[in-house]
Amino acid sequence: MNTRDRFRHILRFEQVDRLPRWEWATWWNLTLRRWKEEGLPQAFSENGAESRLQVMEFFGLDPVYQYWFPLRKNTFPHQEHGHGPVQDMADYEAIREHLYPDIDWERAFPPEIRERHAAGEVAVWFTVDGFFWFPRVLLGIERHLYAFYDQPELIKRINQDLVEYIKRILKELSHIIEPEFMTFGEDMSYNNGPMLSKAMFDEFMAPYYRQVIPLIKAQNIVPIVDSDGNVEACVPWFLDCGVQGILPLERQAGVDVARLRQNHPNLVMIGGFDKMTMTQGRAAMRAEWERLLPTMKTGGFIPSVDHQTPPGVSLAQYRDYLELMWEYTQLEPDGKGNR
Repeated sequence: MNTRDRFRHILRFEQVDRLPRWEWATWWNLTLRRWKEEGLPQAFSENGAESRLQVMEFFGLDPVYQYWFPLRKNTFPHQEHGHGPVQDMADYEAIREHLYPDIDWERAFPPEIRERHAAGEVAVWFTVDGFFWFPRVLLGIERHLYAFYDQPELIKRINQDLVEYIKRILKELSHIIEPEFMTFGEDMSYNNGPMLSKAMFDEFMAPYYRQVIPLIKAQNIVPIVDSDGNVEACVPWFLDCGVQGILPLERQAGVDVARLRQNHPNLVMIGGFDKMTMTQGRAAMRAEWERLLPTMKTGGFIPSVDHQTPPGVSLAQYRDYLELMWEYTQLEPDGKGNR
């Protein structure tokens, strides 16, 4: 089974020869810099999707290519993290000319990627800002949260424009490539749960998800939400909108993949491996793989570090992690259950 088909099958709870071996969140620059001092080839760039493929293949991981569609043009004014230039509807109208750029498809999916994908050598996914994330980018963190009460029509206007841009992406994408899955960048939870109520979700996010999810599924793409923090309370909200999966399932935020599987048997899950065990030795990492193993056997789950591998992890420790990944992701000959 090739890489592309392995991903397609696992995301649909179908039989695979083994589980994918993959890092969904590729490595921090600081992590790669440390590893270059410990044996990683110096020639590897620390930036860019194609350079990340090089690192994946160096470690023997399944190569997976991601493109995150930018929603801001190069002319968009610089802003500090957490702050945004939009204060009201007039500001948004004025800044729209710096949003929703034309898509450079040769850059998004270079010919080599398309060729390797067609040959089954590479799996492909893409990301767009979600309906919580993007208004926050424009408004800034604090103003965004007040806007749900003070400027509801502004959030709805932004999200409807985002819907139209996603529709445009999907229409053009259908002539270029058929990715295995996609993610909405949301980050709408923290360690105690979502940052907004279900009533707010139903009013300000669900209507926009319901406009685009059927179009994504019609192109044979699995829609997944990317949100840090404890997402367990809001998983059913997304499922009701047609979303099929969640990542990264951060253990330090209290997420329990076994509980999620019990409560949502058809939920696609990616991540879940507690990155904090990676500096604690092979025994701690093995215990973490054992914790995940029963859920791995149920299908629809790609175990991976529950966020980027931190720079405190040495190259030797990472190789220990990979050796255990190889052991635990190997299926029995009948394709049912691991090891």
